[in-house]
Amino acid sequence: MASNKKFDVIIIGGSYAGLSAAMALGRSLRDVLIIDSDLPCNRQTPHSHNFITQDGEKPSEIARIATAQVLQYNTVQIHNDLAISGAKTDDGFSITTKKGEKFKASKLIFATGIKDIMPDIKGFSQCWGISAIHCPYCHGYEVKHKKTGIIANGDVAFHYAQLIRNWTTDLTIFTNGTSTLTREQHDKIKRHNISINEKEITQVQHDHGQINQLVFKDNTTFELEAIYARPDIEQHCDIPAMLGCELTEQKLIKVDDFQKTTVDGVFACGDNSSLFRAVSKAVATGNMAGAMMNNQMTEAAFT
Repeated sequence: MASNKKFDVIIIGGSYAGLSAAMALGRSLRDVLIIDSDLPCNRQTPHSHNFITQDGEKPSEIARIATAQVLQYNTVQIHNDLAISGAKTDDGFSITTKKGEKFKASKLIFATGIKDIMPDIKGFSQCWGISAIHCPYCHGYEVKHKKTGIIANGDVAFHYAQLIRNWTTDLTIFTNGTSTLTREQHDKIKRHNISINEKEITQVQHDHGQINQLVFKDNTTFELEAIYARPDIEQHCDIPAMLGCELTEQKLIKVDDFQKTTVDGVFACGDNSSLFRAVSKAVATGNMAGAMMNNQMTEAAFT
């Protein structure tokens, strides 16, 4: 691919949000380059749910169909590589990839997702997205009425307890150390017959990602079929920060209602800028980012 060409828009990240943004821009006759390293954050997840028309489909299959549909628009190209740095230029932006190629564009969209920082518990990462899950709307129906745990503490544990009790009453909170729940939270949880276990967890035993039991520091165990958890996160891509994009307290890229970041000419969509992590949300915010970026470009040209 010739890297001396200047694109209208470079989209970094070619999963659901990036592809959705590319479709909106491709249909608007914009010259678009998607740079994607083919490592979506849900690559271990066997099925996607709560997305109308695609309920129960494999995430990789949704992405395959989306890619084929987007590439029907001949102004859209995909380059398989990892974007590692970016800079402002006199007339837009430049992006450099791991393979040493440099691309230029008038505008940028980041659809780069976030990186989950796995807890220091043996076996947890192998279960993530399979039986260790974050979202009951995405996965709760599939583990309804099962023996379920919540690995969390404080306000996060309390919120999960309120929410997940709708899907199962066989529920235990594992604070993985001394509880930081308030007395009021603790009493309310107990009134709903939810157990609280403060033992330190050393291992999640599983069979190909399906949880069997937790193992504690004192070598006792607890049988489970599913776990909810909300690991810490960090941005998957450092380039927005390099360009000066502001982050929120939750470590997400700050965007307005139209997915515009705090840097002119830069938009963000998908998990990197939303607390609600779902394929449907990624598609919606990607579509918004692409449409609003095109609108910005049409207004600038209409002088």
